[in-house]
Amino acid sequence: MASEMPEATPPLPVPTPTSRPFWDGLAEGVVRLQRCTACGGWVFYPRSRCSHCLADALEWHAVSGAATLYSWTVCERAPAPQFASWTPYVLAVVELAEGVRMTTLLETDDAGALRAGMDLRPVFADLGGVTQLRYAPV
Repeated sequence: MASEMPEATPPLPVPTPTSRPFWDGLAEGVVRLQRCTACGGWVFYPRSRCSHCLADALEWHAVSGAATLYSWTVCERAPAPQFASWTPYVLAVVELAEGVRMTTLLETDDAGALRAGMDLRPVFADLGGVTQLRYAPV
């Protein structure tokens, strides 16, 4: 007789010294992005050098988190057992007002109403030990 396997849980992000200000901000309900003091470019994902000019002059700034929907898909099947309890879910690419794009989950009960370019607001999801940035329609 086979024993039942415990439900797997999704892996949690592990903040690094470079990304810690981003994750700490989310825990406080604040979206923080890096901005280069050399060229003025906004940078995401967190890194030690500017993705525009390669300067090491990055500073953290609180931003509104306002975004628009760039692209999305509805995931009906989990890519791994750890995500089975989330299905179905909406995986999306959003564009923040600062011009950076990020992959995130959308919180919506009506995936059929999603439209490219629609306004989104940040949602701070506590996953028990780390806060994840998700988005929802305005």
